[in-house]
Amino acid sequence: MSRRTSRTRLSLVRVLALVLAVAGMGWVGARAVGGLVAQAAVPGRSVFDAYVDVTATPSFAFETPEGPAQSSVVLSFVVADPGAPCTPSWGGYYTLDEAGSTLELDRRIAQLRSTGGEVSVSFGGQAGTSLASACTDAGRLHAAYQAVVDRYRPASLDLDVEGAALSDAAGVARRAAAVKAVQDAASSAGAPLPVWLTLPVGRDGLTSEGVHAVRAMLSAGVDLAGVNGMTMDFGVATSASAPLSDTVRTAATALQRQVATAWDAAGRRLSAAQAWNRVGVTVMIGQSDVPTERFTIADANTVAMFASTQGVGRVSMWSLNRDVTCAPPLPTVLTVVQTSCSGVDQRGQSFARALSAGLDTLPASDATATAAPTPDPSPSPDDPATSPYPIWDPYGTYPGGAKVVWHHKVYQARYWTSGVAPDTPTATAWDSPWTLLGPVMPGDTPAPLPTLPTGTYPQWDPATAYVAGDRVQVGDVPYQAKWWSKGQKPGVPVKGGSPWLLVYPQQ
Repeated sequence: MSRRTSRTRLSLVRVLALVLAVAGMGWVGARAVGGLVAQAAVPGRSVFDAYVDVTATPSFAFETPEGPAQSSVVLSFVVADPGAPCTPSWGGYYTLDEAGSTLELDRRIAQLRSTGGEVSVSFGGQAGTSLASACTDAGRLHAAYQAVVDRYRPASLDLDVEGAALSDAAGVARRAAAVKAVQDAASSAGAPLPVWLTLPVGRDGLTSEGVHAVRAMLSAGVDLAGVNGMTMDFGVATSASAPLSDTVRTAATALQRQVATAWDAAGRRLSAAQAWNRVGVTVMIGQSDVPTERFTIADANTVAMFASTQGVGRVSMWSLNRDVTCAPPLPTVLTVVQTSCSGVDQRGQSFARALSAGLDTLPASDATATAAPTPDPSPSPDDPATSPYPIWDPYGTYPGGAKVVWHHKVYQARYWTSGVAPDTPTATAWDSPWTLLGPVMPGDTPAPLPTLPTGTYPQWDPATAYVAGDRVQVGDVPYQAKWWSKGQKPGVPVKGGSPWLLVYPQQ
């Protein structure tokens, strides 16, 4: 027996309805997929660096970083010299040359770079007078910025504009023009120079003056790497249930919207991800200027995760000088800001390591920087004629602060020491009586020798026999005998070693 298959007849109306339904599903599906793709946009590169207060006391040894989190630093702050408004100075205390001789800044930068680290330079800050406000001559202002760039070859420039400098409209315009000229010169030389504009922010982002500063930079043609918000001093009371990181994220989100708007107005539309990548977040670690406001290690972990997820272009902190728990005679927890400790109990943890978790720790232009070169196992002898300080002597006694040269490196004694070679391996840097400042630099010449008033010790006499411990002077320079000698003038190199040691005034 056979079965006849029944057939359904489709009307034209049903066919049209089916086509429209499928088309509708396709449109909805496309919208849904498009939304998912937009939400899943890959965040841009996030970089961590940290500010170092160059002129703070005690000095922070940025030249010997503990690890990657401390390897990229923003040296702060270059301002106008109080006596010469168009001359750049560090903090208003040291000209560039004075910082080189007194702070050993050039040498320390060279040392950091030899480890694979890098430096950026920050202009402005809260204290001092900004160059753009003090120097009204456009050509000389450009020259001042250029002098800093030529000397230090920074990976990027940071323009910290706040306080009176932010409300100085003429200075804002001069700064933009000068930085544009510096950036153009760098590009022409084949060394593009990223520029970050650092500004105060609140919960709602930039102030109206801050928005104007951003527009001025973009209008002048400056290729801004981004706008770095100083996410600090909000005037809030923080607690475990109301952490400061919540306010930081709110302010950063508002800043991201303002960045997108500013770039759009300048004719450079940004996607959401691109706008986030032009946002910087700088926190004040530990106790802030507001007694009730504290940024904790837990806050740092939250901000690092937020930055990594959103693709925040830059994360920074004020400052590496402060990244340690306060020690006696100070209490562990404080409500008054300190320049050399955080004011909170870090329990052995580092803000720099927490904030840099998951982020890059070198500027984009130096992301492929190599590690420190392997030391020469048998270095050539140090040359007194090109050594900026006396060559270390195993018989010498060196008070705290004394500087010596050993194996083409400059070291400074942390406390009185004798017989310990400056490059002697130790478990930690603090186990050594010496601090490494950096290499002997091209062009170095011997520093002036220590002196004492004439008559402090007898003048050296070539006819007199001297025994160990005898002290003499050659002019005003004091020496002490290491062993018996006669006729061997102090300060004159001798094969096998001089029988004389310099005497430092502190001894």
